Amino acid sequence: MVQARLQGVGVGLRMPHVRAVIQQRPKLGWFEVLADNYLAEGSLSHRGLTAVREHYPIALHSVGMSLGSTDPLDRTYLKQLRGLARRYETRWFSDHLCFVSAGGVNFHDLLPLPYTDEAVDHTASRIRQVQDFLGEQILIENVSSYLRYEHSTMTEAMFLNTVAEEADCWILLDLNNLYVSAHNHGGDVHDALDEIRCERVRQIHLGGFEDKGDYLLDAHNRPVCEAVWQLFEKLSRQHKNIPTLIEWDRDLPPFDDLLAEARRAERIQTRAAAA
Repeated sequence: MVQARLQGVGVGLRMPHVRAVIQQRPKLGWFEVLADNYLAEGSLSHRGLTAVREHYPIALHSVGMSLGSTDPLDRTYLKQLRGLARRYETRWFSDHLCFVSAGGVNFHDLLPLPYTDEAVDHTASRIRQVQDFLGEQILIENVSSYLRYEHSTMTEAMFLNTVAEEADCWILLDLNNLYVSAHNHGGDVHDALDEIRCERVRQIHLGGFEDKGDYLLDAHNRPVCEAVWQLFEKLSRQHKNIPTLIEWDRDLPPFDDLLAEARRAERIQTRAAAA
């Protein structure tokens, strides 16, 4: 498996855009795919991904590890991910610091964990088991949240840092999720960003949200908002050239709209590198 670090700005590859990518061959550093969409053998999605992989590095992003769950780890699922990574020589795995199942029931949602020492120990142990199985370090992503646990004893950033340190894994820092969670809970997103141990951050996600009035919903169906672009500029000045991805999953626009978002991210990184 290729372990080299990704570089520059990439875009989340979605099936309606595969043809445009193959035809246009846009100047992008890499693509990230949602691994769960490629676990079925013989689908047309594999034909498209094979064509894209001929010209671009690929990173795997998944939603099914359920790293914080008390259910047993799904080793069949992990074996499928490992096989997919070998097939496409992908650069790394990432999943979410959350749970998606409990008591054998899959909720098909990214549910937040309590920020406690017990949750740190439990989740870090499971991440180490996953890394042993896959044979490499993984990236864990902060999720958007819409509730807080009264038993939490630390901030989200502290929890993310501590789990990554205990598990010896990397962080996928989703700046949109960080902004959504801070807004929903009345926190200061700049304080949260300052608290992140960026030496552990190996990738950044940029996406959009829906404003529901009483809360923000991490819907991945809008352009990146200006406040999140400002966070990205701040982070890029302090920690240069972190591989960055434009993430858009629903209500997909033309591929050129995603390219425009990627070009803006590239310009920010270029200015930061020159500063």
